[in-house]
Amino acid sequence: MRPILLQGHERSLTQIKYNKEGDLLFTASKDLRVNVWYSQNGERLGTYDGHNGSVWSIDVDYESRFFITGSADNTLRLWSVSTGKELFQWEFPTAVKRVAFSEDGDQIVCITEQRMGHQGAIRVFEINRSGNGTNQSKEPISMFHPIASKATVCAFGLDTSTIITGHESGKVALYDAKTGDEIKGNQRAHSDVVTDLQLSPDRSYFVTSSKDKTARLHDSRTLVVLKTYPTETPLNSAAIAPTRPFVLIGGGQEAMNVTTTSARQGKFETRFWHKIFEEELGRVKGHFGPINTLAVHPSGKSYASGGEDGFVRVHHFDESYFRAKPYGDIEPID
Repeated sequence: MRPILLQGHERSLTQIKYNKEGDLLFTASKDLRVNVWYSQNGERLGTYDGHNGSVWSIDVDYESRFFITGSADNTLRLWSVSTGKELFQWEFPTAVKRVAFSEDGDQIVCITEQRMGHQGAIRVFEINRSGNGTNQSKEPISMFHPIASKATVCAFGLDTSTIITGHESGKVALYDAKTGDEIKGNQRAHSDVVTDLQLSPDRSYFVTSSKDKTARLHDSRTLVVLKTYPTETPLNSAAIAPTRPFVLIGGGQEAMNVTTTSARQGKFETRFWHKIFEEELGRVKGHFGPINTLAVHPSGKSYASGGEDGFVRVHHFDESYFRAKPYGDIEPID
């Protein structure tokens, strides 16, 4: 796999996202800039300019019409995908650390940071999709404060009635999106900070990565840990391959702890694990620092990684990737 190297950021990547069709790749960074690219050839289409702080999180709706960004400048912003124009802005007392659209694009969930006497909060906003998108309500339809450990990542669950969260303590929880009541909580999902959370295509299960050096697969209803993928390095991201039984994970030591031996020892590789058998199948090298974010193309034909080194690497899978028997000599039953 010869990667396409995307050089459009001057600082470390924070999150990357494909749109539903997979023709666009959105990338966010600590350099305040958000870029959009053609995923097939790496051509940059444009930027979403306006934030005054690191952009921590991004998401795009199912129609590739609206795009959202959360930033250290304490704002959540709604953009037009096609024009790059900012449509609306929500302001908060602290930084916005995570944002996510609902599957139908009608709602947004976001996490604001616990800082300067302000509690960490999860807010849900309804999106007015009529007109040009500039007529939005400033007020959330629900807002609640997770108890005990602060939330670090979030997403809507099987539908818009629930929100799945990952926490600083390693806890994974399921909340009622309207009341903010905790429906279920798994205190021992991880033993350290949950750094990423990505759902399967049907949203019935999800994968998390953690600083505890593991990635784990969980049931979306029960939060039961289904599978564990252990490594020897802190993990920053994990993604589910939609068409093959694989999980991709990436991470690395914090920048301040990185040595020249870390790269040689393969700490900055994207690692492929068999989703069912919990066996590591292969690694892809390339980054010169920790991998901060991973995303898999919706069709499963490629994946992208964003690193502390400021580069995004897009890999299109070789034919052998699709020909390989994922279950060894066992033929899957239809």
